Amino acid sequence: MPGTNNAFVQFSNIQKTYDGETLVVKNLNLEIPRGEFLTMLGPSGSGKTTTLMMLAGFEAPTHGSILLGGRSIDNIPPHKRDIGMVFQNYALFPHMTVEENLAFPLKVRKVGKAESEARIKRALDMVRLGAYGKRRPGQLSGGQQQRVALARALVFDPKLVLMDEPLGALDKQLREQMQLEIKHIHQDLGVTMVYVTHDQSEALTMSDRIAVFNDGVIQQLAAPAELYERPQNAFVARFIGESNRLDGKVVGMNGTTCKVEIAGGSVEALAINVEAVGGPTVLSLRPERVKLNPAPGSLPNIFSANVAEVIYLGDHVRIRVSVCGHDDFVIKLPNSEGEVQVEPGAAITLGWKTEDCRALEAS
Repeated sequence: MPGTNNAFVQFSNIQKTYDGETLVVKNLNLEIPRGEFLTMLGPSGSGKTTTLMMLAGFEAPTHGSILLGGRSIDNIPPHKRDIGMVFQNYALFPHMTVEENLAFPLKVRKVGKAESEARIKRALDMVRLGAYGKRRPGQLSGGQQQRVALARALVFDPKLVLMDEPLGALDKQLREQMQLEIKHIHQDLGVTMVYVTHDQSEALTMSDRIAVFNDGVIQQLAAPAELYERPQNAFVARFIGESNRLDGKVVGMNGTTCKVEIAGGSVEALAINVEAVGGPTVLSLRPERVKLNPAPGSLPNIFSANVAEVIYLGDHVRIRVSVCGHDDFVIKLPNSEGEVQVEPGAAITLGWKTEDCRALEAS
């Protein structure tokens, strides 16, 4: 079964069950172009890691086929798929030096000594560990060990590199630093990378595209900005970034927009994924899109609110308010123009544009 011309990796009608009854991956069809950095993002049990393990060859699909470079790899064992793999626990050999760890996949592939030494040096320089070749993993920090694991996955010039939660064991600052390092290495090498994480900030930072998984199904596949700004259903809006949710009923439709009745009034919103007039909907609105004390008539959606809590977070202020029957509505204001003068208990108005409010399926 041939893949499409631009598909380097292709999942075709993939299903996976472990017990013969419950599908953990359901009818997956996904194409990944050569050189792309694709992240599979989702909560625990969503099917993302199982999908990665099937691509790696550690799990077999119950139904369907996986193609690499236009050829089926269904019957090819993991060690013959020419895929580099990076795990969360590093999976380094503790009794070997860093250089010996990197030499192992080259030795398996019968690469000559001179070529092997050149590749090891290049890979260690790439991850800025050129001076650490003689050390053992136990003599390295967690971040350094993860760099070694990455270098080992790249040292044999694989067609594809897979990463399963590789930064999960690192602290926040080191994790953010490694995100950028991996992103830059991908840009420099142009190798195809498939990355699994449950961390939506990590996915937004690193990816060319993100496949958001839930319940064994890709809910949306898009570039980071597209996912954040234009979620196509309530799950994606809730899972990617923070979103205010207002329950309502559709009372009017006008092309791409709709009128939604909520507690305390009505809202104009983009009609993204809604039923006909009279049906329920959930409005999704990013906290940073909400305007504080807008001029009367300047926005189509303006409501009175009471401030419940103000939290200073350095670069922005988070204000929790009670509005339209909701006590956990959040506003985020940038702190770029001095201190925000809002106190708990204050009565305020807030508002937002029609295009910033998305009417999605009730859930």
